[in-house]
Amino acid sequence: MALQPVNRRSVPEDVFEQIVAEVLSGQMQPGEALPSERRLAEVLGVSRPAVREALKRLTDAGLVEVRQGDATTVRDFHRHAGLDLLPRLLMRAGELELTIVRSILETRLHNGPKVAELAARRGRPELAGLLDDVVGKLAEEADPIERQRHALTFWDHVVDGADSIAFRLMYNTLRATYEPALPALATLMAAEVDRAAAYCALADAIKAGDPDRARSAAHDLLEPATTGLLTALEDLEQPIGRHRRLVGQP
Repeated sequence: MALQPVNRRSVPEDVFEQIVAEVLSGQMQPGEALPSERRLAEVLGVSRPAVREALKRLTDAGLVEVRQGDATTVRDFHRHAGLDLLPRLLMRAGELELTIVRSILETRLHNGPKVAELAARRGRPELAGLLDDVVGKLAEEADPIERQRHALTFWDHVVDGADSIAFRLMYNTLRATYEPALPALATLMAAEVDRAAAYCALADAIKAGDPDRARSAAHDLLEPATTGLLTALEDLEQPIGRHRRLVGQP
């Protein structure tokens, strides 16, 4: 393991972050036993209570399993972690992980039409004004990064209209994952966020309370750019096998 002594001002956060990095990079494999609390405290130069608190966070995140009287072992994060891990997976060593981008795009294309359908079915009276306002801002915006922000706000309102806590929490995670990468994705996302008319069509369907038309309009908005991006990502992935290994793909 490449663990380093911790800056005491950030204990136990640094302990948690170092072990997370080891697990996600594959340096610590599923089933592998971590050093004892005492040994971790010695290596990291921190107190045992700090190590214990970090291990609790790791357990809550689904990354390790602590058994009373037995070793703490690494868990397979693919099977046990939650969506809150996505932001950590998207950017690795300052670079986008292409397979994670692909997963996010696929999730958007699958969930977006259903969320739009629910918003049209359950839409509140105030939703119409919110959608009109953000579509107007998106149409007038020249900056590609700000245009993406307006698009995110548009979907934020649609998710609210869907009135589904599961979709809301999922969207929160996807947005938190996506937002730090806005500059890197500006060119890739232009094919979608430049289509103000498509956002307007979706807004009109939701305001009209037409679930079928809203679902179709959402798919029409998301599908062209998503398909193009997925094709581009497949081309980029060919020489980058490490991205497939990160998410356990062949």
